[in-house]
Amino acid sequence: MTHELVKEISNEMKINKDYVKKVLKLLGEKNTVPFIARYRKEQTGGLDEVAIKEIETKYLYLENLNKRKEEVIRLIDEQGMLTDELQSEILKQTKQSRVEDLYRPFKQKKKTRATEAKRLGLEPLANLILAGKHRDIESAAGEFLTDEVTSVEMAVKGAKDIIAEIISDNPQYRLYILKIIKDTSEIVSSVKKNAEDEQGIFEMYYDYAERVKNIVPHRVLALNRGEALKVLSVKLMHDTERITNYLKKQVIEEHAKTKELLAEAVEDSLKRLILPSLEREVRADLTENSEKHAVLVFEENLKRLLLQPPLKGRVILGLDPAYRTGCKLAVINDTGSYLAKDVIYPHKPVNKKEAAKTVILKLIKKYGVSLIAIGNGTASRESEEFIGALIKEENLDIPYIIVNEAGASVYSASEIAREEFPDFNVEERSAVSIARRVHDPLSELVKIDPKSIGVGQYQHDINQKFLTESLNFVVETAVNQVGVNLNTASPTLLQHVAGLSPVISKNIVAFREENDGFKKRSELKKVARLGDKTYEQCVGFLRIFNGKEPLDMTPIHPEQYKNTYKLIETIGLTIDNLGENSMREKLDALNIKETAEMLNIGVPTLEDIISSLKAPMRDIRDKYDTPLLKSDVLSIEDLKAGMTLSGTVRNVTDFGAFVDVGVKQDGLVHVSQISTRFVKHPLEVVNTGDIVEVKVMDVDVQKNRISLTMKNV
Repeated sequence: MTHELVKEISNEMKINKDYVKKVLKLLGEKNTVPFIARYRKEQTGGLDEVAIKEIETKYLYLENLNKRKEEVIRLIDEQGMLTDELQSEILKQTKQSRVEDLYRPFKQKKKTRATEAKRLGLEPLANLILAGKHRDIESAAGEFLTDEVTSVEMAVKGAKDIIAEIISDNPQYRLYILKIIKDTSEIVSSVKKNAEDEQGIFEMYYDYAERVKNIVPHRVLALNRGEALKVLSVKLMHDTERITNYLKKQVIEEHAKTKELLAEAVEDSLKRLILPSLEREVRADLTENSEKHAVLVFEENLKRLLLQPPLKGRVILGLDPAYRTGCKLAVINDTGSYLAKDVIYPHKPVNKKEAAKTVILKLIKKYGVSLIAIGNGTASRESEEFIGALIKEENLDIPYIIVNEAGASVYSASEIAREEFPDFNVEERSAVSIARRVHDPLSELVKIDPKSIGVGQYQHDINQKFLTESLNFVVETAVNQVGVNLNTASPTLLQHVAGLSPVISKNIVAFREENDGFKKRSELKKVARLGDKTYEQCVGFLRIFNGKEPLDMTPIHPEQYKNTYKLIETIGLTIDNLGENSMREKLDALNIKETAEMLNIGVPTLEDIISSLKAPMRDIRDKYDTPLLKSDVLSIEDLKAGMTLSGTVRNVTDFGAFVDVGVKQDGLVHVSQISTRFVKHPLEVVNTGDIVEVKVMDVDVQKNRISLTMKNV
């Protein structure tokens, strides 16, 4: 860790350099991001998981950049071409592409037209033309004729190829032209001949142009996709005259006698070498920035989906809809454990509606079902109508909910699902998963690849390694912020807890089963392969309810138990008063600063301890909207302009929010309709899972499109 890197990160992120240094030290000591964020606040100034992760990412990038700078300096020095000025220029660069530009003139090239011309001995002729002092170049070129260079024209052409590469390799020229491209060039798309785009997905890009500096991320990714699918032709259009004039001014001296030849070399260099290379760089930069933005949106959607409040205390009937193969049913109890399964055939082609009603009523009566969860896939609409009619006919006091089943089929066919329900078929596992997504969304959704959850934008077009790492970080953060019940968590959920690997997670479950559960957190030390460091990292995020140590149900780390008991003693109470009003009142009356000094701990740690003692069972998910439960059915035909409805935000994109208002098709609230004030991005106002009031603006039944507004509702 160098002082320069710490200073650079500190300046860029506007974070005190001492905190940056401490974060990097803690990470170097193999501490996890969730552990540092939660239990080392004094050292980090209370930085959250995102900031800590960003410090780590930036440090690794800068470290790799520095290694490359050192390598480039060494390679140039080995050629005897390194100057103090060049070394200084390389060292001050902040982007690797600029370092590569400075290295370009010294790089050992593969075979190019210029390297071939040099092999033929034409470099002196190129230098002669560049100097611009000889008018009669053709005569001079005659001296370079050989068995391989058979004509004056060939000699001059080879010399111009060398000059073109010299111009292209100049980092100052490239940087200036890059700036012109970014400031003035347009990205232009047109539809390809014989393109297949039956649904007109890319119609707006058939004849499209926008300044590079103005184009927004989702349009960049749309153009990339259209190009990849061979629907669109995409290119950059430049102010070529301005760029050419700039280069000529740099390369050709006013009184040069070889102006014409140099002008030809400039134009060739620009067209053949510089522009194609810089266009690739600009498109790559646009794509990289757009992907980063898309991943940020995906992360925010995923985070809110994972942090949806659980609907606990209910017996839930999960229904995975289908036509011919029947709707699969599964009942889970109020702890999420599986109770029963069945299959019904209420839809075409079988149409056994009465038999289906009998099965459902029997399950409701036998298990005390208090909520029905219906998947939103194939036959969802008909299943909703069937359940809605049954509730009315039988006068049942049981609501239903439509569940986004994206990824349920991926989970059902996975190794995790096979281990959990080895005797179930794929659809039966889906029905259990649908019910559990309502009971405890976080515990169920962690079993699914985040990319399959269906809240992304262009996720299949994004760098998959970057996307996977980013989404896994979101899952890890959510799991650790919520905390995990040590005695009920699946191995899949446990492996997202700070410090725990898949192997250790399975060992925890094995120990739990062999010992009739964990009675105290300290028993984790007996788990195979769970050492002291792992224990330190994970233990605060694992909860034990009704165990031998009351503090084990709180987020308080065992390293602070001694201080916690001292604090409780100081206010004249005992652990039996945990969470009671008497404890809350006495803790509220404390002088935080004096108490922290008395206990010899930091204020942030003390505040966290007090918060946990006041509300030991607090769940951060409680602050979010609970899902909307339904008792009657709406169709798109029922919607009329001007209607006001409550809906659930299902997905947020750059251009708006998709809201489920109770019909099969989600409606779109365009970004311009989200608020009466200017909103740059929908995430400023709404998040996935929010319950919002919307007004219907327009309904197109034929195209299945619903336009909504949140303005003045």
